[in-house]
Amino acid sequence: MRVPGGTSAIFTWDVTAPATPGQVNPLTATVQFVQGGRWQTVADERIVGATPVPPPAGTNQVSDLTFLSATNGWGPVERDQSVGGTAPNDGTPLKLGGTVYAKGPGTNSPSDVQIYLGGQCSKFTATVGFDNGDPGTATFSVLLDGKVLTTTPVLNGKSASVAIDVPVTGGQILDLSVGDGGNGNDHGDWVNPILTCGSN
Repeated sequence: MRVPGGTSAIFTWDVTAPATPGQVNPLTATVQFVQGGRWQTVADERIVGATPVPPPAGTNQVSDLTFLSATNGWGPVERDQSVGGTAPNDGTPLKLGGTVYAKGPGTNSPSDVQIYLGGQCSKFTATVGFDNGDPGTATFSVLLDGKVLTTTPVLNGKSASVAIDVPVTGGQILDLSVGDGGNGNDHGDWVNPILTCGSN
């Protein structure tokens, strides 16, 4: 389908939620398009059915939790690996500043990952940066219920990793957002992103 510049196209699907109470199914939409003579792919994921249960009490690696949604500028958001091509699980180990990390989402800007907290968590910590010295540029932001808690300066592949430590007490939805800094190759990693949770 051709979409002229300055216009938009709307697509609709009929979606049936799971019949089993509490069942959660991801619904992923992937769009491939040509803009300026360059092929690009954008993927988005939404959860169909019940809202995911809040993280359990204790410390939780974000990449082990069910995402409320996951949007990525190139390919899917990856779990415990960097973004590779457009297919799931085609990345490489997460690597910041020469150090390989086992846990965290790998993204490509613009990207947004949402986690349902249900008011059960008190703190979020992570280290962010560009995968393996990638030449892109981007910002990393943490939002709670739509309010920005922190945003990094524009980082590039030569920037030092940035540690994030923010309170999330009472919050319902946590957003981990990677903003486009104006370049391509924006492979941003959230390494060891941990939610500390309990009965609040």
